[in-house]
Amino acid sequence: MSNPDSFIDEVTEEVRRDRLYGVLRRYGWIGVLLVVLVVGGAAWREWAAARDAAAARAFGDALHAAIDAPDAAIRAAALAGLGTSADQRALAALIGAVMVEPDADPAAREAAMAALEAAAAAPGVDPIWTDLALLRRVTGGTLDPAARRAALAPLIVPGRPLRTLAEEHLALADLEAGDVAGARARLEALAGDAETPQAQRRRLMRILTALGPADAAAGGGGG
Repeated sequence: MSNPDSFIDEVTEEVRRDRLYGVLRRYGWIGVLLVVLVVGGAAWREWAAARDAAAARAFGDALHAAIDAPDAAIRAAALAGLGTSADQRALAALIGAVMVEPDADPAAREAAMAALEAAAAAPGVDPIWTDLALLRRVTGGTLDPAARRAALAPLIVPGRPLRTLAEEHLALADLEAGDVAGARARLEALAGDAETPQAQRRRLMRILTALGPADAAAGGGGG
């Protein structure tokens, strides 16, 4: 005689199997779709990474070619509008502004600065380019000390990435204006600032050494 419990278990298992097959027939396409999406997404990410790497290499090659141009006019033309993103165009414009010779025609210097400022103000550009454009305007040598201090004011706000460089240029503007004591105080505070990079701190110490002791300067002024 057969075992009734065994027979019931077999029937129950068969029912479960039929139900499972029914569910798979009805909803199995969802699992297939998920697999396709996962595999397709991974393939797309690989393709996008390869595309971005190729674009970055192409931009770097074009940038090097522009920098190595035989004269300033060709270099400026090659750098103009170079890049496919706002940040790349800002970098190209910054290099163009930096590479303008000190004795270049003032109109050429101003054109390079205007191109940099336009690229730095483009929608979607990283704010660091705006700060770099401001700093380049200050270091371009076309502003008097008072105008330089006014231009640097937005950069010395705590948290700005170029704050310590802007503070250093403020001290240099003070020196140029004849305010040695003010420049010294700013340089000493900056040299002790925890946010000042080590390389900049060494440069500040060299400037302070060149200025000489504060009491000697005060004594000389009193004589």
